[in-house]
Amino acid sequence: MGSQRLPGKVMLPVGGKPMLAQVVERVRRSLHVDQTVVAASNLPEDKPIWQWCTENHVPFVKGDANDVLSRYEMAARMFGGNLIVRVTSDCPMIDPQVIDASIQVLTENEHLDYACNFYPVRTFPRGLDTEVFTRACLDRLVLEADQPENREHVTLMVYRNSHRFKIGSHMAGTSYADLRWTVDTEKDIRLIRDIFHCFPDNTFHWRDVIRAYLQHPEWRSVNHNIPQKVA
Repeated sequence: MGSQRLPGKVMLPVGGKPMLAQVVERVRRSLHVDQTVVAASNLPEDKPIWQWCTENHVPFVKGDANDVLSRYEMAARMFGGNLIVRVTSDCPMIDPQVIDASIQVLTENEHLDYACNFYPVRTFPRGLDTEVFTRACLDRLVLEADQPENREHVTLMVYRNSHRFKIGSHMAGTSYADLRWTVDTEKDIRLIRDIFHCFPDNTFHWRDVIRAYLQHPEWRSVNHNIPQKVA
């Protein structure tokens, strides 16, 4: 809720629902995710998130605003899970098929600690970022991450130390890295709302949207110049 560029963004309406609701619904369509948990901060400004989760029977934890890694550890400890999937609540177009494919990269390669769909090269649109890691990897990060940025950004330590972690990748056949489907600004949410307007039932997949760009070339210019924050 404390976004500087778009305050309260995760509860802003998208497709007739709070953005967070769209994220949770889309994650729950994954065939391999057993439990969806919201890892909120304990700041008073996040109270609307706690209330929404309570009213909608969505499991949640709340913890240190800056130590997001500790919130993941708390969620894993309270709700279990051999594999942890990380998505962020400002990505309402997160795709269950991308989640499942990323999970499969890890489950089909038992030697891996971690898999994602944006490292070492981004090929998916920004906003479909999915990370999957073992519980052992999470426990290792909790023990070893001693810098504030590594605690805040959860998995930053993994791909900045690729020689120490075994990393797998899920990549798209064609690069769509120039597309921005995450929400940080008014322009971002305007684009996302336009897309959801074309797919009102929220069961679309990311390639459906790629095809829709042919009918809506104006979408490319809405937020193409928004800089992404760097960790």
